[in-house]
Amino acid sequence: MNNLNFLHYFTPNPILLSIGPFTIFYYGLFIVVGMMLGIILTLKLAKLHKINKELIIDLSFYLILFSIFGARIYHILIQFSYYKHHLTEIPMIWMGGIAIHGAIFAGILVIWYFSKKHSISFLKLSSIIVPSLALAQAIGRWGNYFNQELFGKPTNLPWGIPISSSHLPAQYLNSAYFHPAFLYESIGNLLIFLILIYLNYLILKSKKIRLEYLTFIYIALYSILRFFTEFFRIDITPTIAGLRFPQIISILLIIISSYLFYSFYKKDAIEKKEPLC
Repeated sequence: MNNLNFLHYFTPNPILLSIGPFTIFYYGLFIVVGMMLGIILTLKLAKLHKINKELIIDLSFYLILFSIFGARIYHILIQFSYYKHHLTEIPMIWMGGIAIHGAIFAGILVIWYFSKKHSISFLKLSSIIVPSLALAQAIGRWGNYFNQELFGKPTNLPWGIPISSSHLPAQYLNSAYFHPAFLYESIGNLLIFLILIYLNYLILKSKKIRLEYLTFIYIALYSILRFFTEFFRIDITPTIAGLRFPQIISILLIIISSYLFYSFYKKDAIEKKEPLC
């Protein structure tokens, strides 16, 4: 079958540049680029929504620091069966291994602390950040590709990607191509980003949609995306009732965010004395 997808034939190298002891990994590059673009976007949204610039700069520093820490700890915990035998690899974050759910939970705590400290609405603060988070995720997933991680089950589809045997579980050594699970998540996150930016446009234009709703919308949309992409993944994670642990977390987040969204919507409708849709 003819294939126009270069990923089907290209085998990535995790190292972008190496000069003596100095090494730059693609993984780190994509993470940094995603973060920097996310900060720039958040600053622009903060200006549009009249939120103090200095607050966002301070918040960004602590969000990056604690989100990376939370994402690493979460990843280690769900793959503890591996790391308990490879303790020296725990700090090797440049080799990959951060989990977005851990970053989200840590980020929530940081934003909550800043909202209390600066007397600003937690939801307003988080809602100007979530478009940037979706964008950073879309970019950062390409770091997983160059590390040859976050690939899915074997496939014969024309957009399947080759994976080096050193990265494959023993049962898949005879398979040639695998689902690009990283790409599915990257595209999904890009779509979520575009939806959130469009909603920002509607908020600024008509004021009929509350900015604070975007946090719930992001959590629900990403959780739906993650629930379905988990069916493709083969990385080690605990399972409960046939579902992977991130799928369980995703279901809980969908329920919680949907309930909170409806609760806030219902409260707004009552205050405005408008009928519920």
